[in-house]
Amino acid sequence: MCPMRLIIDIGNTSAKVAVMHEGHVLTAERHKDITEEVLAPLLAQYPVTTAIYAPVRAGEAAFAGWLAGRVKKVIRFTHKTAIPIKNLYGTPNTLGCDRLAAAVGAAALFPATNCMIIDCGTAITIDFLGEAGEFLGGNISPGLQTRFNALHTATGKLPIGQIVDAPQAIGTTTGTAVTAGVLQGALYEIEGYIEQNAASTVIFTGGDALFFAKHIKSPIFVVFNLIFTGLNKVIDYNAYYF
Repeated sequence: MCPMRLIIDIGNTSAKVAVMHEGHVLTAERHKDITEEVLAPLLAQYPVTTAIYAPVRAGEAAFAGWLAGRVKKVIRFTHKTAIPIKNLYGTPNTLGCDRLAAAVGAAALFPATNCMIIDCGTAITIDFLGEAGEFLGGNISPGLQTRFNALHTATGKLPIGQIVDAPQAIGTTTGTAVTAGVLQGALYEIEGYIEQNAASTVIFTGGDALFFAKHIKSPIFVVFNLIFTGLNKVIDYNAYYF
């Protein structure tokens, strides 16, 4: 029986933690930060033997030492961690570990497939995985809320916009102009990538994935647990170490 695993994804603005068993997410939570108080109830409820954490933010995770005393093995996922795909990124030490974990997850779910992975969060990352299992790199642009915040803080009078289910094509007030401009602009951006990479399987993940999935007409997959899946596969790949 595959033992239970604790999977931690520490993003730019929030952190996600899940318990997985035999490749399935048993429970998942989102917090501002991962602390001992967050992890203790999960370890009390589930017999976790292995943990992995991917720290996107700078600095060491404060809980790491505490966690190491409570589970058999703890893996800090970095560009140096052994993975089942080839990383062709020119500066692997600067590559966000969430982007790399998502690529591992895509390779596991869509083997031998050209994939375009679009992670819609604080930033929108568009990453490419070759059919031979190679992380080819990708692009980064501001996420929806980041765009709203930038317009509001960098100007004197523009109001803060917000994500709406059905943005107007043309704004009729300053508020709707900001909302329509940001949302329609981001949609055109993503549609452009999909059109230019028509042979790729498109995977959406991240907190704003459903917004894009609702408005994009091309065939796409939404995989909310893509990073969890990738980190779980990294544990499998490193299992011989422990």
